[in-house]
Amino acid sequence: MSKKAAEKQDSSWRAKAVLFLASQGVTLFGSSLVQFAIVWYVTLQTSSGVWVSVLTAAAYVPQFAVSFFSGVWADRYPRKRIIILADGAIAAATLLLAVLMPFAGEGPALLTALAVISAVRSLGAGIQSPAVGAVIPQLVPETKLMKFNGVNSAIQSLVQFAAPAAAGAVLSFSTLRSTLMIDVVTAVVGIGLLATVAIPFTKNPAAPSAFSDLKDGFRYAVKESFIGPLLLFFGLFIFLCVPAGFLATLFVSRYYGDTYWHLTLVEVIGFIGMTGGGVLIGAWGGFRNRVKTLVCGMSAFGVLAVAMGATQSFPVYLILMAIYGVALTMVQTASTTLLQENTAPEMQGRMFGLFGAIYSGFLPLGMAVFGPLSDVMSMRRLMILSGALLLALAAAIALKKGFFQHGAAPVSETTSDHG
Repeated sequence: MSKKAAEKQDSSWRAKAVLFLASQGVTLFGSSLVQFAIVWYVTLQTSSGVWVSVLTAAAYVPQFAVSFFSGVWADRYPRKRIIILADGAIAAATLLLAVLMPFAGEGPALLTALAVISAVRSLGAGIQSPAVGAVIPQLVPETKLMKFNGVNSAIQSLVQFAAPAAAGAVLSFSTLRSTLMIDVVTAVVGIGLLATVAIPFTKNPAAPSAFSDLKDGFRYAVKESFIGPLLLFFGLFIFLCVPAGFLATLFVSRYYGDTYWHLTLVEVIGFIGMTGGGVLIGAWGGFRNRVKTLVCGMSAFGVLAVAMGATQSFPVYLILMAIYGVALTMVQTASTTLLQENTAPEMQGRMFGLFGAIYSGFLPLGMAVFGPLSDVMSMRRLMILSGALLLALAAAIALKKGFFQHGAAPVSETTSDHG
């Protein structure tokens, strides 16, 4: 291939990848903003733990349940169409709620409607997520996957950082009904951008039914000596992240201060660290062996969890939290890239369906275990314990026979700064 032809090919995939990233970033921003707004509205209107729990369940359970089948659909049908239909369905349901809100009043009927719309939105996210994960290797050369996933992580972290601030600002000067319309607008923009991206679809030999495809996916995950353990390690990682990561605001309120600025600061610092991690991986590309990146990120995560549980200084805790965010992005990006690089093309959707199901399943499981534990034992000890277990998990990955051989970057990757 001539130098001019290579440059043209490079420019072609980059243009498609940028448009795809932009489409997903726009829709994610609208969805995140509206979900924050719904939760905050219900919290302020009811001050009810029951209703907040109902909304939390509505946001996670449907996504977990549908992820198994949505992975099958991503392998059977055009992935671009799945993403567009899921985004369109979420936007249509949100628009319907906005139209009907004046007739629902502000009582139980509206609260029920908000719970239902949260469940619909969760279903939509669960349907499109495996398709998005499976599309990326179709658009991005294998040698660029790690860096691309790093950039994607940085964008998602920025969106998650900006969405709550934007939701608070919009709700302060407008109504929930107007806020819902933002998601409709961002969905239209995102779908419009995605419609311009050409995504090839090769029809895979399909089993007689979706259930047969689903069983084939489970068999594949179990049979492959790398894929099954990788999914299990990722699930255990998410489970053990809960004390230092997802219970961070509870930890800060107990040991450093229960003011809003304490809680806001820890969330902001965490997202800044995650964004920084995405930028780092996007520029650097990680170690040449992806498993080494995974192990180093997980080891750093464990050490930081121990240090965060032990420190008595809030400024030191915040510094550790920022680095913690970088380590989190390293683990998530390495896990995603390893799954993309080691999964057969016809199985990408199903494996990312399992990947999403593991995340949305192990996270609530961790909350169910560590949440009650935090009420009967010191959270500092709980964080130190989880950090030690994360170090043990990283050691288990490093020592697993033959695991590192699956982590080598493509031989054509010539980035000089890899370790």
